[in-house]
Amino acid sequence: MLDAKEVAKHNSRKSCWVILYGTVYDVTDFIDSHPGGANVILQLAGKDATVEYDPIHPPGLLEETLSKSQILGPVDSSTILKPPPQRPASTSPNTTSEPENPISHTPLPPLSNQLNIADFALTAEKTLSPKAWAYYFSASDDLITKEHNSSAIASILLRPRIFKDVEYVDTSIKLLGTQPSSLPLFVAPAAMARLAHPDGEAGIARACGKNGILQMVSNNASMSLEQIASARASPSQNQWFQLYVQTVREKSNKILQRVNETGYTAIVLTLDAPTPGKREADERVKNFGNTTSAISGEGVANPSVHTGEGLGRALFAGTSPNLTWADLEWLRSQTSLPIILKGIQTHEDALLAANNPLVSGILLSNHGGRAMDTASPPIYTLMEIRKYCPEVFDKVEIYIDGGVKRGTTIVKALCLGAKAVGIGRAALFGLAGYGEEGVGRVIQILREEIETCMRLLGVNSVKDLGLKHVNTSAIDHLLYKTPSYKTNVTRFVEGVKARL
Repeated sequence: MLDAKEVAKHNSRKSCWVILYGTVYDVTDFIDSHPGGANVILQLAGKDATVEYDPIHPPGLLEETLSKSQILGPVDSSTILKPPPQRPASTSPNTTSEPENPISHTPLPPLSNQLNIADFALTAEKTLSPKAWAYYFSASDDLITKEHNSSAIASILLRPRIFKDVEYVDTSIKLLGTQPSSLPLFVAPAAMARLAHPDGEAGIARACGKNGILQMVSNNASMSLEQIASARASPSQNQWFQLYVQTVREKSNKILQRVNETGYTAIVLTLDAPTPGKREADERVKNFGNTTSAISGEGVANPSVHTGEGLGRALFAGTSPNLTWADLEWLRSQTSLPIILKGIQTHEDALLAANNPLVSGILLSNHGGRAMDTASPPIYTLMEIRKYCPEVFDKVEIYIDGGVKRGTTIVKALCLGAKAVGIGRAALFGLAGYGEEGVGRVIQILREEIETCMRLLGVNSVKDLGLKHVNTSAIDHLLYKTPSYKTNVTRFVEGVKARL
């Protein structure tokens, strides 16, 4: 048994130990290769790092990374200094029967009181840690794109028809022709779910499985891809895996091998963030706690050195910024699964993707406003495709995410040609405090809103939704314009075909 006082002496680059789950690890040789940078480890050198490490790292990661000689053994728990006890968040006698957030131990409203996505967001802001809220809520620069994602689609009006028998409505679809979904809805890749609840990505998986919808699993999940796969409600549940290609390509090869062996049914290659955006709310909180000074090479605090990167930026460490269309050949050599390209933001790239035989689908996304601020909302890109190259709809399935707060948002996107629509923050907000049941409640709310919207439109099936059900005149003039676009698009198509 190691004494915590002895561990505390190893707090520099020359000798760096940390305590995790009661075990001492020597991470000296690992510091400079840590994907999140050296400072985040040195800030916790010689200390118990479990609270900071646990929500954002899959179990078993260190055992896979370090040698046996670097796992030094158990620490005597009686020698670890305990933090002072915290006062209860509330002493009101009326809160004793309410559910409690397992992370912050604050009372939660009953799930039945959560009537929409905005309700979940308000609860999440009150119950999540500052670091978790900043990571989930933050977006790039001035948050213009994040807010525009919602406001743009809100400007589209619906056109209800009357005298329609809408007693029964069918919201089911098949993705990629063979993968059933009870709704035209999926959970988009959302990282670090255990910051919201111990259920993490496994809780999202169970909620998706029980509700018959697709989960796209984040490359930066806080649980291993095997753990998330094992949480499927049934062996037939579909999960797609999001891939960030690593600079060290062999790391991605190994990930893809595990994906192939674990039963995932498609690869979502993410291309909208070759570099992280500047998420200032996340960076203000920093990666670990409220640390404001860097650690020098000898483990001494140096206030003059900028430490600063948020959790979002740290997660991008090691991500390749130099992918090209040629890399699709590499990806196909590593997997036979269908390939979805995530992050299409122009009709030109949509057309290139549609004419590439290796691509099965495209996900119109601007990373939820977390990459390029003032980038166009995905609904603009969807309308742009319909305007300039509608043949794309016949060649690949088109999905969309970003700014979804209501079922009407989803229906509008379907009317404009999307096959299915994704939610990211909404699922995390549902998870916050409530776990799997909260995510299930989010899906239930959106299901009810979709069905209500379809009935009021006079539609029995999502297959019947179309352009006749929407009025886009409020934003038509805002779409990208190119001189003599018909001639230019024709030339562009001919150029694409020549290259292929």
